[in-house]
Amino acid sequence: MIVFDLRCVPDGHVFESWFASSTAFEDQKARGLLSCPICGVAEIEKALMAPNVAAKGNRGAAPAQAKALLAMVAEAQARALSGSRWVGRDFAEQARAMHAGDTATAPIHGQASMAEARQLVEEGVSIAPLPLPIAPPETVN
Repeated sequence: MIVFDLRCVPDGHVFESWFASSTAFEDQKARGLLSCPICGVAEIEKALMAPNVAAKGNRGAAPAQAKALLAMVAEAQARALSGSRWVGRDFAEQARAMHAGDTATAPIHGQASMAEARQLVEEGVSIAPLPLPIAPPETVN
């Protein structure tokens, strides 16, 4: 995983986001999956970042509590997704069909742009973002 500082072009809001790789960032940007969490605009670019300089030898790693909390969140997400089916970019379409009663209502997870997610919510479709990023099954080692 890699973290990038990102910036929305129109307003300059800076935020950070995690990606599986640099290629994953470029792919998500090309497909319009990135948006500013502050204003929702989809015109995003990488912001200037400080280099990752190693800490002094007398400093410890991240606090054990933070690591334990992150592990608990990851475990809870994995449990929640254990009975769910990955639908990738078809998430909005399939969620809409399930809401309309056109298909069976089995749990699904996938990817949706911010605009698609907003539309689903406006249509009354129950969705929720995942707390940690999910990579498509074919990209997981």
